[in-house]
Amino acid sequence: MRNIVILGFTLIILTSCGNDEKPKVIYPENEEIQTTELKKDSTLIEIADIPIHIDSTKYLIHPIGEYRMYGSRGKVFFGSSSYSSGSFSITNYNRYEITGNLHNLKFQQLDSENLTSLTTKNIRIKSITFLRDLFDNTKKQILIYRVLDKDTNRDNELDDNDVETLYISNIDGSEFEKLTSEFQELIDWKEIGIKNRIYFRSIEDTNKNGEFDKDDKIHYQYVDFNSDKRIVTEYKPI
Repeated sequence: MRNIVILGFTLIILTSCGNDEKPKVIYPENEEIQTTELKKDSTLIEIADIPIHIDSTKYLIHPIGEYRMYGSRGKVFFGSSSYSSGSFSITNYNRYEITGNLHNLKFQQLDSENLTSLTTKNIRIKSITFLRDLFDNTKKQILIYRVLDKDTNRDNELDDNDVETLYISNIDGSEFEKLTSEFQELIDWKEIGIKNRIYFRSIEDTNKNGEFDKDDKIHYQYVDFNSDKRIVTEYKPI
């Protein structure tokens, strides 16, 4: 009986240790956090998906991601790092949104064979959305991105344990820029077509404990596309 109690107590300790969550942000003392260059993984191969054409635009979008080899000794299986083993697909496209776990995009004008990269930075792109209502209203062709752009927890990986941010670009990938402030975690965003705006919320780790919780500050912001300048404006609904 005594051994069972000791074993149970040990399991509780090990379980509690294993569930300790690391902070999303580890702040440097005197320097800005830089994206950690990931070491090459021999099980990962760069792969491009079949290009995607968003109707009414003059560009193909080529998603670029990773491919992983599984298995050993004669049996090798393949699968993207975004989806399950055995699938060659690295993206999903539905209603003007591309989702996946992408390293980059390449853009190709319909009357050209040239491809242009979105970025040379080491990032992970979680989703790309075409602002369809904005296009219908103004003919402006804009893409919005959910991006992991820094190894904020300093574990030498870019993944969902890092801070998610919001980016924007033109339909050809030009003017790719960040909308959220440094170290602010994106909560959500939405296109409001009747105003030709996107609204988004982000949370700031005001107490600098590395976590985003009820003690931190939520920022409410929008970008108004009625203007040619992409200015992030903060507003206070509460």
